[in-house]
Amino acid sequence: MNDFAQSFAAALTLIGEADAELLGIVALSVRVSLTASIVALLIGAPFGAFLAIARFRGRQVIIVLTNALLGLPPVVVGLALYLLLSRSGPLGPAGLLFTPTAMVIAQTLLATPIVVALVHRPASLLWAEYGDLARIDGLSTFRSMALLLALGRTSLLTAFLAAFGRAIAEVGAIIVVGGNIRGFTRTMTTAIALETSKGDLPLALGLGLILLALSVAVSTVAFLLVGRIGEK
Repeated sequence: MNDFAQSFAAALTLIGEADAELLGIVALSVRVSLTASIVALLIGAPFGAFLAIARFRGRQVIIVLTNALLGLPPVVVGLALYLLLSRSGPLGPAGLLFTPTAMVIAQTLLATPIVVALVHRPASLLWAEYGDLARIDGLSTFRSMALLLALGRTSLLTAFLAAFGRAIAEVGAIIVVGGNIRGFTRTMTTAIALETSKGDLPLALGLGLILLALSVAVSTVAFLLVGRIGEK
């Protein structure tokens, strides 16, 4: 118990003194996760709205597969991406393995199904309500999708925050394709795992506290924004 108290105090000291290594890890984590979440939203939101509007053979299969991908094991995603980006893989010449870009790709693959699923359901409900009006007005598929996304902006916010939450807490895929290189690809989750295994609890606890604070902050902002949007 005494050791834990000392480690906790040391962690608070690292945070208070704005330790350079700690801040670098946090900055990289936020940058990678935000980028992945934005890309996932740009890809997943229009696709979720499209699935709500379009009617074609195989649509239901795609919806089922998208929901099934919500439970996709991160390590499997990391392994598949590793094989694609390795020197002998088809994308090997791009030199993306063990870079932040590879980590962004991995997190995007994991976050996009979440965005699609969280946008598709409310978009389907909105289309059932406004679809006939859109057809009468002669709206194209693209404009109908834009209408659904505008009406369902609360679901967009929820989807983005859910994607960011998945990305910022992910460790399995990014450690495979990022390599956990100090000062280059080391994020909060991979650093916590490494430092804990090494017995360096102050840094691990400091990063854990910041990660927890970020999660609480994201949830708080989501609650406030959703409430404000709902009042309008």
